[in-house]
Amino acid sequence: MPGIFTVSLDLELYWGVRDKRSIQDYEDNLRGERQAIREMLASFDAHGVHATWATLGFIFFEDVAALRSKLPRDTPAYNNAQLSPYRYIDEHRWGSDDEYHFAPEVIELIRRYPGQEIGTHTFSHYYCLEPGQTAEAFKADLVAAIDAARERGIDVQSLVFPRNQGNPAYLPVLEELGIRCYRGNEYAGFYTPRNQEQQNPLVRGLRLVDAYLNVTGYNTYSFEECAQSRPFNIPSSRFLRPYSPSVAWLDGLRLHRIKRAMRHAAINNRLFHLWWHPHNFGAHIEENQRFLERILEYYGELKQRYGMQSLNMGEISAELERTHAA
Repeated sequence: MPGIFTVSLDLELYWGVRDKRSIQDYEDNLRGERQAIREMLASFDAHGVHATWATLGFIFFEDVAALRSKLPRDTPAYNNAQLSPYRYIDEHRWGSDDEYHFAPEVIELIRRYPGQEIGTHTFSHYYCLEPGQTAEAFKADLVAAIDAARERGIDVQSLVFPRNQGNPAYLPVLEELGIRCYRGNEYAGFYTPRNQEQQNPLVRGLRLVDAYLNVTGYNTYSFEECAQSRPFNIPSSRFLRPYSPSVAWLDGLRLHRIKRAMRHAAINNRLFHLWWHPHNFGAHIEENQRFLERILEYYGELKQRYGMQSLNMGEISAELERTHAA
């Protein structure tokens, strides 16, 4: 196979930051998220880029009443109760900010574009490594997510773990429920999945430096690596950090870091996997979109010169199934 460029997006609206930020603190990003999504879709379409939208189960619903009718009985009992969204569902004053919590029309919009896959980001933004939760609660959460998608005619094939908290012990649950692939983390030690308590300033600092300078290598992957076990691991190569005025002067390094890894994948017939959250682009939309365009234009150059292809995670897993799995 030629080199592959894949994109995954964690589509979660406010639920993805609920335990860390207030709506007021993050409202610029939330308000601009739908426009950012429309512009991303147009860019993907123009450049022939296929992407997986790992979509939170909650946002499939029209409103909180519809969501409440489909909540699983077994919910995560995190030691840190703030992590659970279920108390928030009961206590939040609904009605004025539903657009930050529900987006079925956005899901339908994404589905209208070629090459765009709807995957899952679990039902409730489930944290698989946090103390207190169990495999049984995870399974109940994932069943609810799959059911929410199925009611709209979507067969879920791909999963992204919220906060990248991949738990190896839970992978058989994915296999049991028919999910063929997931996004794993980069291999370097400071990308190892961690729960909230295990995160620290040193780890975050090293990841930040790695976004601009080549600390961990290109993080591209052979198809043999991805096919080693089921469900297939299609690991992350790089998080696309959003535009920040305070470090915009370093954006040349940030772009160079991404392009060098893409080129490495294209020349050596490997996989490069870029990901971000759509709400990351909700503020500074113009600057974020301009940066994305430069990446997609470079993909076009690699496609023309080396035959690089763009596939979403579901398409990659189908190809792995066909060519590599025993």
